[in-house]
Amino acid sequence: MRSALVAARKRTLVIADAYMRALDGDGMRVAYRSTINPPLWELGHLAWFQEYWIARNRERGRGIDCDPAHARADSLLRGADALFDSSTVAHRRRWELPLPDGAAARGYLAETLAQTLDLLDQLPADAGHDGLYFFRLVALHEEMHSEAACYMARALQIELPKAAASFAAVGLPAPSPVRLPAQTFLVGCSAPGFAFDNELGAHDVSVGDIQIDSQPVTWARFLPFVREGSYEDRRWWDDAGWAWLQQSGHRRHEEQAGEPAGTAIHLGAYEAQAWCRWAGRRLPTEAEWECAALTAPGFSWGQAWEWTASVFEPYPGFVPHPYRDYSMPWFNSRIVLRGACPATAPVLRHPRYRNFFEPHRTDVFAGFRSCA
Repeated sequence: MRSALVAARKRTLVIADAYMRALDGDGMRVAYRSTINPPLWELGHLAWFQEYWIARNRERGRGIDCDPAHARADSLLRGADALFDSSTVAHRRRWELPLPDGAAARGYLAETLAQTLDLLDQLPADAGHDGLYFFRLVALHEEMHSEAACYMARALQIELPKAAASFAAVGLPAPSPVRLPAQTFLVGCSAPGFAFDNELGAHDVSVGDIQIDSQPVTWARFLPFVREGSYEDRRWWDDAGWAWLQQSGHRRHEEQAGEPAGTAIHLGAYEAQAWCRWAGRRLPTEAEWECAALTAPGFSWGQAWEWTASVFEPYPGFVPHPYRDYSMPWFNSRIVLRGACPATAPVLRHPRYRNFFEPHRTDVFAGFRSCA
């Protein structure tokens, strides 16, 4: 557990260094965008989240039975709750806050990590799942934010060192269909150990006899859709996708012309759905994707997050974990993505992990695969 916490923090600081070099030092100021956060806010939030759920959490030993609303100890940083609580600080407001500078943010990160590691060392050697739950949560939360910082860096044209991403070089098999025979498949997590609340509630799903791509769609398969003028052809877009397209402007993707073998990424769900209509294919459901990833030989994943046909919904019997805002606010307003991308930390790469974004997001390292 210690190594996971330390590794997450090391990556955070590597990325912070790159941002500081690119954005003129401690201020790290960027213009408002709806898809990013101020880099200084991100650093402070990571320290705050760790402190809030571990050092300030008087019920951390109860694991998922912790009362999230219990009275907490004071923060090491005065006014931290008003600055960095993502549940109460609106996204637009984060650009207007009197945030600590880079040096102060790093100091807060260092102090909270020292507290965390000290409390971890005080646990008995046989500490169980409840005792370790919040330590695992904060390590994974930090890795998620590091991945988001990689998306942000791409949007801001900030070059990151390879250590910040590119965790896994996935060898692509030759494109081919993989058969997924009809079966009843257990979706979701049922084994002991850490799982996010939206992964629990394992349940049987009937999966039909289908053929699914062995790998995500490449630019070689996607670009003919572009060249045939499909971004101007209403036939391939549903109402929501067409409305998004008219508002956002026609995407072109000419810069990908030299990458025919590469996985098609920075595509939104609307584009994935439109390509499937054009090609006479469809997106797999998240159950089909999970079943194929766990049972179908030749199914390769990890090159990109992959849009599915599934709306992000709770599994049967869903019970929210103490971090209430992880899943519950986003049900029925996001689309599920499965897999992983080169910026995804190894600890988050597993075939039952449910990622979720709004269908118009194209900044994420996301593509798709199709099935018939």
